[in-house]
Amino acid sequence: MSDPTAAPDRLADFARAVLRHAGADDDTAAAATDAMMHAALHGVDSHGVRLLPHYAAAIRGGRVNGRAAMRLERTRPGTGMLHGDHAHGARAAFAAMDHACDMAAEAGIGAVGIADTSHFGAAGAFALRAAGRGMLGLATCNSDAIVRLHDGAERFHGTNPLAVAMPSGGAHPWLLDMATSAIPWNRVGLYRSQGVAVPEGVASDEAGEATTDAEAARMLAPLGGAYGFKGAGLAGLAEILSAVMTGMKLSPDVPAMDGPDLVKPRGLGAFVLALDPAAFAGAEAVERGMRRYLELLRASPAREGGRVMAPGDREWEVVERRRQDGVPLDPQTAARFGELAEAAGVAAPV
Repeated sequence: MSDPTAAPDRLADFARAVLRHAGADDDTAAAATDAMMHAALHGVDSHGVRLLPHYAAAIRGGRVNGRAAMRLERTRPGTGMLHGDHAHGARAAFAAMDHACDMAAEAGIGAVGIADTSHFGAAGAFALRAAGRGMLGLATCNSDAIVRLHDGAERFHGTNPLAVAMPSGGAHPWLLDMATSAIPWNRVGLYRSQGVAVPEGVASDEAGEATTDAEAARMLAPLGGAYGFKGAGLAGLAEILSAVMTGMKLSPDVPAMDGPDLVKPRGLGAFVLALDPAAFAGAEAVERGMRRYLELLRASPAREGGRVMAPGDREWEVVERRRQDGVPLDPQTAARFGELAEAAGVAAPV
């Protein structure tokens, strides 16, 4: 039996209503919903609407400030710090990227560190905000320790995503959105809900030994398999940008996202960057370069049975399909939505 599906518009309306009922203001409800729907439509289900029950609980409990009064501190012509007031991570990250793009329009580059924020979901949503304004965007954050080091046997880094989006001169931007762990931790929860095994080489048990049992998984492996030092190094880059440069907590010091305390803010950091092509080779030259790059890439011969794709190609195909067929909901999420609908006095999306 296949998972139920929900129409994207109904799903977004439902999410906003649930978040407002939990205590979020309109801007927070909109930002959190936009981030979840980005993930849900692009096939990043681990960071999609299955996070709605957690976000609502965190706002009700006070861990996330649903009515944050954020403040931008301009530190140099192209840099700044956004003091998040423990806002929902998406609310802070979208705002920070808007500020970064404004700076880049003036100085060619805009970099904004984010202090006192929370989980922001799929980083690609914020990188795409810059691409929508004709700029290259980068977004990253750290999180609580759940990923072992290469050859390590304990949790050290968070999943520490890195996302970059760049206008392509075509219908959709070039989009790279990746965890620096082998998979996101939320995907383990998705596997548990679906009752399926974890792929080989991506998760470890409490002793740091590889496991495919989703119930036994206690930590993730860094990206790269036998060359996991590369994933661990990229996780360190995300850690430096989002925690060290912002003065926030390192991953081993961040309270667990799924911990029992939904009252005390987690104090996360994040980092966004925008680059204006007009400040480099020029907007027209950069667009020509991107068009040529992607033409060459997609025309590159594929091995038998394979298909050459640019970063983002698969995701844009998923968006088109899900806008037409609906967003699938795993069984656990569908059940929780019924509970949220009853509590908020709104209709469930399925």
